[in-house]
Amino acid sequence: MAEEKQHRHHLFHRHNEEENSGGEVDYEKKGKHHKHLEQLGGLGAIAAGAYAIHEKHKAKKDTGNAKSHRIKEEVAAVAAVGSAGFAFHEHHQKNDAKKQGEN
Repeated sequence: MAEEKQHRHHLFHRHNEEENSGGEVDYEKKGKHHKHLEQLGGLGAIAAGAYAIHEKHKAKKDTGNAKSHRIKEEVAAVAAVGSAGFAFHEHHQKNDAKKQGEN
């Protein structure tokens, strides 16, 4: 039993021997990955922006809790900007992978 190899898989750690053995990078796969992340970033920006607009409307309607709604609006706006920045970053990563794949 002591000689048996134990595989411990953690939440964010995956061991894939095929990926590390070749040394080649599949730029098409990398480009698709960045495209997917870019789209998720865009969706996150849209969702956070919609929530910010919703909270702005709530602040106007519910004057008693307006301060709380304004704070939530600002947090959602910051999240929207951050998500849009992530989408922009992934767009450039996708273009870099595309250029490297052509070489």
